Amino acid sequence: MKIVSTTKAPAAIGPYVQGMVVNGLFYSSGQIPLTADGELVDGSIVEQTAQVFKNLEAVLEEAGSSLHHVVKTMVFLKDMNDFVEFNEAYEKHFAGHKPARSAVEVARLPKDVKVEIEVIAVVSE
Repeated sequence: MKIVSTTKAPAAIGPYVQGMVVNGLFYSSGQIPLTADGELVDGSIVEQTAQVFKNLEAVLEEAGSSLHHVVKTMVFLKDMNDFVEFNEAYEKHFAGHKPARSAVEVARLPKDVKVEIEVIAVVSE
């Protein structure tokens, strides 16, 4: 197992790491809309989703992967009424590549954000 850590994404806010590489796969921890400096992006679902993807791209790059190599995403939404807007923002980040995905509404997310996303991706050899 290899721990993935980068200063280009927010540091973990608990007893976990940004991600792990195991047997050629990268597993991210859930990313929320914090900047790399730890500042909360307090905006619309579209703005928060954009920041989450910046964080995911940073940890994926550090792991030796990219959004193009994502095979599965897990999406946690504070409000399923944001689903249509979220989907439009989400789709822009995959440019034709469509990984498997789960999306669920949850009662509450860390720091009361609107969205959290985690990914599983293939790591380039």
